[in-house]
Amino acid sequence: MKREYPERPIVAVGLVIWRGPRLLLIQRGRPPRLGQWSLPGGAQELGERVEDTARREIGEEAGIEIGPLHLIEVVDSIQRDDAGRILYHYTLVDFTAEWQGGEARPGGDVMALRWVERGELGGYSLWSETHRIIERAAALMRRDAPDRAVP
Repeated sequence: MKREYPERPIVAVGLVIWRGPRLLLIQRGRPPRLGQWSLPGGAQELGERVEDTARREIGEEAGIEIGPLHLIEVVDSIQRDDAGRILYHYTLVDFTAEWQGGEARPGGDVMALRWVERGELGGYSLWSETHRIIERAAALMRRDAPDRAVP
C-alpha cells in the first residue's frame, strides 16, 4: 500500500524504550517528518502480529532487543496537504519496554539515534503527542519525574 495519499489508514507501532533513566529517540530518514526526531517504530506487515512488528522494527532501526511490551495507547496521526486531502494517515499502536541487550546503532531508515533523559526532550522538537506518550509511558513504567519541565 502506498504511504502518501493512502486508501485507508496504515497501522504502525511506536516504541518508548527505556535504558535506565534514558529513552531512545531516532532521527527519521524518510517522510513523514523526514529529519525530525521521534520514537522508533514503523508499519505493520500483512500477517504480522503488532507485537512482532514492534520487535522487528526496533531490531531494524536500532539493533537492540527489548523486554516485555506494555501497551500505552493508540494514536492517530493524520496529515493533510494544502488542498485538505489526507496525505498521511497512520494508526499508531504505542508500546513501552525496557532495553534488554545490544548496542544501539542506526539502521533501516534511521539517520541517527540517541539515549536521552526526559529532561532533555525540549531540545528535540518532538510532536506534542510524542511528549504525551512519553509521559504516559513513564507513569506506566513508574519512572521518576523529569529533572525539568518539558514544553
